[in-house]
Amino acid sequence: MRLGRGLLMAVVAVGCAISAGAQDTKLKLPEIKYETYTLPNGLKVITHVDHRLPLVSVDLWYHVGPLNEKAGRTGFAHLFEHMMFEGSEHVGEKAHIRIVQGAGATDVNGTTDFDRTNYFETMPANQLELALWLESDRMGFLMEGLNRELLKNQRDVVRNERRQGEGRAYDIPQEELMHELFPKDHPYYADVIGSHADIEAARIADIRDFHQQFYTPNNASIAIAGDFDPVKLKALLTKYFGPIPEGPKVEPVTVVTPAITQQKRETVTDTVKLPQFEIAWLTPARFTPGAEDAAVAMFALGEGKVSRLNQALVYKTQMAQSVRCGVDALKLTGIAQCSITGKPGVKLEDIEKVVWSEIDKLQKEGPTAEEVEAAKAGSLSRKIEGLQRLGGFGGVADTLDLYNQYTGDPGYLPKDIAATEAVTKASAQAAAQKYFTKDSAAIVEAVPGKKVVNDVPRSPDDTDANVKLVNPYTAEFEASQEWRKTMPKAGPPVMVHLPVPQTFTLPNGLKVYVVEDKALPVLSATMASRAGSANNPEGKAGLATLTAQTMGEATTTLGLNELASAQERIGTRIGVMANMDGAMGSMTVLTNHTNEGMKLLADVIEHPAFNADDLERLRRQRLIGIQQETDNVQAMAQRVGPKLVFGDTPYGMSGTGTTDSVKALKLDDVKGFYAAHYGPKDSALVLAGDVTMAEARKLAEENFGKWTGTVSADVTIPPAPKLGPTHVVIIDKPGAPQTALEAFGVGVAADSPDVPAISIMNYTLGGSFASRINMNLREQHGYTYGASSQYLSYSDGGLFVAGGLVRTNITGPAAKELMGEITKFPGSPSTEAELTQAKDARVQSLPGQFETTEVIAGSMASLFINKRPLDYYATLPAKYRAVTAADVARLAKEDIHPDQLIIVAAGDRAKIEPGLKEAGVGPIEVRDGQGNLVKDKE
Repeated sequence: MRLGRGLLMAVVAVGCAISAGAQDTKLKLPEIKYETYTLPNGLKVITHVDHRLPLVSVDLWYHVGPLNEKAGRTGFAHLFEHMMFEGSEHVGEKAHIRIVQGAGATDVNGTTDFDRTNYFETMPANQLELALWLESDRMGFLMEGLNRELLKNQRDVVRNERRQGEGRAYDIPQEELMHELFPKDHPYYADVIGSHADIEAARIADIRDFHQQFYTPNNASIAIAGDFDPVKLKALLTKYFGPIPEGPKVEPVTVVTPAITQQKRETVTDTVKLPQFEIAWLTPARFTPGAEDAAVAMFALGEGKVSRLNQALVYKTQMAQSVRCGVDALKLTGIAQCSITGKPGVKLEDIEKVVWSEIDKLQKEGPTAEEVEAAKAGSLSRKIEGLQRLGGFGGVADTLDLYNQYTGDPGYLPKDIAATEAVTKASAQAAAQKYFTKDSAAIVEAVPGKKVVNDVPRSPDDTDANVKLVNPYTAEFEASQEWRKTMPKAGPPVMVHLPVPQTFTLPNGLKVYVVEDKALPVLSATMASRAGSANNPEGKAGLATLTAQTMGEATTTLGLNELASAQERIGTRIGVMANMDGAMGSMTVLTNHTNEGMKLLADVIEHPAFNADDLERLRRQRLIGIQQETDNVQAMAQRVGPKLVFGDTPYGMSGTGTTDSVKALKLDDVKGFYAAHYGPKDSALVLAGDVTMAEARKLAEENFGKWTGTVSADVTIPPAPKLGPTHVVIIDKPGAPQTALEAFGVGVAADSPDVPAISIMNYTLGGSFASRINMNLREQHGYTYGASSQYLSYSDGGLFVAGGLVRTNITGPAAKELMGEITKFPGSPSTEAELTQAKDARVQSLPGQFETTEVIAGSMASLFINKRPLDYYATLPAKYRAVTAADVARLAKEDIHPDQLIIVAAGDRAKIEPGLKEAGVGPIEVRDGQGNLVKDKE
C-alpha cells in the first residue's frame, strides 16, 4: 500500500523455523531479506539481493485481470497482455521478445490470471538495465506503438490460443464448470482467455483506454531479485520509471461471490473417448481464515497418491483412469475441484456415488493425522524448493510480488507457513463439513459427443481504419524522453561458472556425481541408468517405460500405499521415468529428510516388487491412454511422424508402445528388462544441493553400496532409411478446431560434434520466439499461437520436427509458409546479426538453466546417459562462441532437408485437404492414428 507521495522504504528479513514432522527436527527456513519503497508516481518496488549466480529477475505485476473487466469484454486483460509484446515507442515493433532472448533471458513470459497480469524475465546480471528499459517503455509508452494492424494480428493469435485449449480433451466442460460456479456478471464466470466473440470485438480505442486506466505505475509493483547493487538499482529505477506519470486511481473490486445453496449440474458433450466427472465448491479466498483448512481437506480427499478418491476409484475398484483434485484460492473466493476420468463402460453416476461416500467418511471421521502432516510437508517443500529460482512461477521475485498483491506484505512467507502449520485434524474436518456439501456443489458431466465451439468470423479488414489515434503526452514531454531511443549497453561481462560434478566410484561400479549448492536446505537425487526405450526388443514397444512406471509403485518391503505414504510424509515424490536413451529415478527433499528420502529412493531402485496386480492395472491404464491420444491432434501427429521417418525401430515407436505391443507384454518381460538394464555398473547416482562430498560418499555407500546386477551390452539402432520426396500425410480428426501441422525429418545423433552449432543454427530457424518460423506463422500471419523447430538427438540418430497448431481454415497456407521458411534457409542461412544474437542468447542464458537442484541433477544425469565429458556444460559457452557463419551455412545444407520431409497434418480432413492440395507442398496421402495407410473407398 502506498502511503503519500514520498519515497517510502522498509528493510525486512523474513525467516522462521518449524517442526519438520516425521523426524521432529527443526528446519530453519531461508531468510528472504528484502527492501521495499515506493516511487513518487506510486510504483511499489520490492528488492532482494542474491549474489549466488550472475542473474537478476525482474517481475512486474499489474493489479489487473478479468477481475477488472467490463461486461462484453471477457478476455480483455489477457489480450492486452499479448499487446504488451507488440512494441513500444522507443523499443520498436515486435522487438521486445527478440531483444530479451538475444540478451540471454530465461523464464521470460507474460501471464494473466483472474486477479493480476504479470511480466517477468530472468536476465544475466549485466543486462539488468536493459530489462528496466524494456519494462518501463511498455509501461509508459505503449500507446505510441499500438495500431489496428497489430491488434488484428494479436486477436488472431489469442483466438488460436483459445482454439488450442478447445482442441484439448475436457477443456470445454471445464469452462462450463466455471459457468455453474458463478453468475454471468461475476468476474470469474468467463475463461481468462475470454470468448471468441468478445476477443474479436476488441477495438484499438478500447485497448488504449485499458492501458491508460490500468497499466500505470500506481497500479503496479515490481520485484527485482538477484545479483545487483541496491544503490545503483534505485538510481536506474528512478531514471526509467520515475518520469512515467501517475495514472487514475483504480478502485478496489468489491464484488461479492454469491454462495451456492442448491446443487448446480450440467452435461456437456466433447469429442473424447472417456467420460469425466467434474465437481467443484466455493471455499475461502486466498490468505483468509479457513483457506488452508480447505486445502488440507482436499489433499486428503483427492490430491495425494494415497488419497481417499485415488484409493477408492483408481486402485481398489479401478473405475477411474485418473483423479485430479486441488484448490485454487483467488481474491474473491477459493475453488476446490476434482476431475475424475472414468474408464470405458463405467457410468458417471457410479463414480459420483463413490465420491459422495468418501466425502461422507471424511466429514464424519476427519482426515488422519498422517494425512494432515503429509499435506503440510508437501506445502512446505513446494514453497522452499520454489525459492531456488530468482524468477518464474514460485521464484523469489514472484513470491514477493504474490504476497504483496494479496496481502500488501511482501514478507508474508512466515505467516503463510504458519497458517498451514496451524491446520489441525479438527479444523480440516470442519472445512470438509462446511464446504464439500451436496447442496453447495457444482457438477459437470463430460460425455462423448460433438464438440460445440462458439467461434465467430474475423472482423472486416478495414476495422478501426478511420479511428484517429492521439498521443497521450505533450510534445514537450515526448522531447524530454528522447534519450529512451538509445538501448542500454550491457554491463561488464559476467563470470559464468557452470556446474562440473565431482565424482567417485563405489566398489560395485556405481558412479556418483556430486554438485554442492548450499544456498537452501534442499537436496535432489537422481539415479540414471541406460535403460531407455532404445533397448526395447523388437515387438515390445513400451517395455522400458512400463518397467520404469512399475518400479515406482511398490518395493519388496513396502506396498503401494506404504511407499506412497512414506514419500508424502516427508514432502516428496519419487518419480521413475524412461526416455529414449535412459531411465531416471528422481526425488527432491528438504535436507532434514535426506536420510529417509535416500532410503526410499534406494528401495525403489534396488528392490522393485513388480507385483502382477500393479502391472495389470498400469497396463490397462496405458491401453486406455493410447486410445485417448485420438482426443488430441498433436498427440496423433507425434505418434505417426517418427514412425514414418524411422519405421518400426525404437526411434520410430512411441515410448508408450502400441495397443498390440502393450497387450503382449508379460510380467517376465518387465522383470527381464530390469535385470538386463538396471545395475550399478551402468548407472550413476547424482546428488545436487545441500550436501558435502563426505556426506555424499556416506549416503551412496549406505544406500547403494550393496546393489548388485549385470547389464547388457549397448544396443545400436539402425540408421533411418533415406526418405522419399517431401509429401503430406493427413490424419483425420473430424471436428478438430485446429490442425497439428508438423514436418518430420532426419536429425543428428547426440554425440555429433555439430550439436552446439546446430543449436545456434536452429535458434534462428525455429528455436526461439523471434525465429523465422514463429515470426512468419504467428506474428506476420496470425496462423498459430506458436510455431517452432527442434532437433531431438538420441545415441544413434535424431529427429527434426518443425511446425505447430494452426487454424483449421488456413492449414494449407500455413503449410506453404512453414515449408517456405525451411526451404529458404539453406540458401539464406543466418545473417551476421542473427548469428550474433543466437550465440549471445545461447551463451548468456546458460546460467539461468541451472538455478534449481532438480535441474542440475537432471543435467548431470544426462551427461552420464549420453556419455558426455564432465565439463560438457562448462565448455559449452566456448563451443557456442566458436560457431561461424560458415559452420551454419554448412549445416543448413547438410542437416536441413526440405526435399525429404514428411508433413503430417492431423485435423479435420474434409476441411483441410482442399487447402493442402492448393498449397502444393507435396503429394497427399491419408493415414490412421497408428500410421497405417488409408485407402479411399472406390
